[in-house]
Amino acid sequence: MLDKYDVIVVGGGHAGCEAANAAAKMGSKVLLVTMNMNTIAQMSCNPAMGGVAKGQIIREIDALGGGSGIVSDKSAIQFRMLNRSKGPAMWSPRTQNDRMKFAEEWRLLLERNPNVDFWQDMCTGIIAEEGKVLGVKTSIGMNIYAESVVLTNGTFLNGLIHLGEKQMGGGRAGEKAATGITEDLIQLGFEAGRMKTGTPPRVDGRSLDYSKMEEQPGDENPSKFSFSRETEPLKTQRACFITYTNLDTHDLLREGFDRSPMFNGAIKSVGPRYCPSIEDKINRFADRDRHQIFVEPEGWETIEIYVNGFSTSLPEEVQFSAMKSIPGFENVKMFRPGYAIEYDYFPPTQLKQTLETKLIENLYFAGQINGTTGYEEAACQGLMAGINAHLKVHGEEPFILSRSDAYIGVLIDDLITKGTKEPYRMFTSRAEYRILLRQDNADLRLSPMAHALGLLDDDRLRDVEYKLEFTEKFKKLLRNEGVTPDALNPILESKESSPITQQVKLSSIVTRPGIGLSDLIPLNEKLQNFVAELDPELKEIIVEQTEIQLKYDGYISREQEQANKMNRLEDVRIPDSVDYSKMLSLSSEATEKLTKLKPATIGMASRISGVSPSDVSVLLIHLGR
Repeated sequence: MLDKYDVIVVGGGHAGCEAANAAAKMGSKVLLVTMNMNTIAQMSCNPAMGGVAKGQIIREIDALGGGSGIVSDKSAIQFRMLNRSKGPAMWSPRTQNDRMKFAEEWRLLLERNPNVDFWQDMCTGIIAEEGKVLGVKTSIGMNIYAESVVLTNGTFLNGLIHLGEKQMGGGRAGEKAATGITEDLIQLGFEAGRMKTGTPPRVDGRSLDYSKMEEQPGDENPSKFSFSRETEPLKTQRACFITYTNLDTHDLLREGFDRSPMFNGAIKSVGPRYCPSIEDKINRFADRDRHQIFVEPEGWETIEIYVNGFSTSLPEEVQFSAMKSIPGFENVKMFRPGYAIEYDYFPPTQLKQTLETKLIENLYFAGQINGTTGYEEAACQGLMAGINAHLKVHGEEPFILSRSDAYIGVLIDDLITKGTKEPYRMFTSRAEYRILLRQDNADLRLSPMAHALGLLDDDRLRDVEYKLEFTEKFKKLLRNEGVTPDALNPILESKESSPITQQVKLSSIVTRPGIGLSDLIPLNEKLQNFVAELDPELKEIIVEQTEIQLKYDGYISREQEQANKMNRLEDVRIPDSVDYSKMLSLSSEATEKLTKLKPATIGMASRISGVSPSDVSVLLIHLGR
């Protein structure tokens, strides 16, 4: 009944949407198989995108032609640039989103692509023969065939929901778990594990007293995620609020600890370390007398509120009584309680750099199936899996991002070389080239690659080329133009910066802390004319880019030099046929790890835990280097 496809994507979450969108944009015939067409791109947990390191990933996805940035902009109700008080390597964009609008925008984006077909059904297994995937099986007994399959199952694989002493099979509240795939994959030789995540209660915003909370507005001059001209910054925003738990809250929660699946042994898997449940926070940080609660609206019109910071699997009556002790929540009405969920995942060391599995050709894994947590981490894996599935099917070279190319490259490299025993979340500290991988330059880094792949149109590339050209021209102008003490010293004194005694180049002043181009442009007519003639849509971006590049020039150059050195090791490929057991000078641990993980390059081998610098030297000698 259904045609044979180039790519079947199983699962309609963040990873699945990006995978289907990317492969279809590149020209593949794609089928998106989802259990429920009405929950495509559902924000299963918090109604927000981005944040520290995650915002950088969304900008990278957008720079590569993915949909998450555009959809986030179109459904945003608030925008904030986090960490503005720190250096630009730490600036991280974040949106609060309208949950319903977010899902609608993603569905419309996919429906507009004629290469995407949809099928509502549960995928119950994989069809594979002689080490190659052929398609999928569904719950109504259909076999659907394809050249490649991308699995993006989220928390649905044998999902088990915990609420106090109650346990229910499910992949999300009110939705059944997916069965069959794990069993098929184990039979094919894959290793599987279990992980856990959780979500907080949702409450009625009309029942809250916001006067007892701290208002958290969006940025005064909001930006946006997407580099495209398709979206605009918000003109109006909805506020979020902050309140705090107290000792009464903690005592009320502790009363239910004996009924908590976290503590009574019902949950045996590991949850996300950096997003702990409220009971875990109280237990681990017993000396803290309060914890932050972020009160986040779920959309423009809805009264539903997401209680961020109160993730829990305690019995619903314990959750309710404890919430009522929080300032502003005295009369709270609960829509639904929080819960924990356990699900199957597959250790990602079983994957290649392309996210294709090592065991079964043309089978790709993306998202929580790989042990990650977070919409952004899932979305970028879906994008890369979709791109590489298309390329493989059409006999083209794979697309791989290095650790110095993108946070996406860091995430995938971490997963396939180190694996993960707990839900993996991206942090800026995981990237050794943070100054190179800023959110502001994601398009300059990645969009030319995306254009070559057919993921971005000529207009987007023209904007990138314009930014590159005029940033260089602006830097050159600032290096040539001087400023006198009479003109500059009043500004320097107002900023408590040392005065100058003779004329200096403007570029040397930009490097001073607290001095920006906005202070210097009014002092020079050539600068004013230059800025006035810039494309109005790109003017602010070029000024910001120029300032960042001049201020951090030394750091950027040093980091680029380090990246170039490391990338020389990435260029040394290790043939699949290498027999590590014959390299007698390798340590036994290195032999074991290298044989199991089969790294594609010397660079990857060097990052595997247990492989020492002397082991790397042995490998280089063996490869004739």
